[in-house]
Amino acid sequence: MPYQEGSKRRWILEELGERIRPEWNNAMTPGRWEIARPHLRTIVSALAERFGEVDVYLQFSATERCDTRCRDAAGDDCTCSCMGENHGGAAYWRNWMLVGETTLVDVARKERHLLVRSRS
Repeated sequence: MPYQEGSKRRWILEELGERIRPEWNNAMTPGRWEIARPHLRTIVSALAERFGEVDVYLQFSATERCDTRCRDAAGDDCTCSCMGENHGGAAYWRNWMLVGETTLVDVARKERHLLVRSRS
């Protein structure tokens, strides 16, 4: 948030409610406010309304794989390695195969092109 007079924490609480516990993380450079993921859409909309635009950086786990919870999700909350691409069944063209109780595997064939040149 750009510098403005007044408390940014107070503004966050006004937008999200008094029960929210925003935390200032100054271990990151630059420092930043952190809130629980379920409040993301609300605060991003409020920031865009206040400042005209907002850059959003999301963190996703490179090791967390999509499963039936991701494919069948109805809301915004996604943390897996697809970075939301498959969330809520968005990747409808995928040919999912259920392996085990909740694990999904994309059985579509993928193609990779390599150009190998001789060393001489």
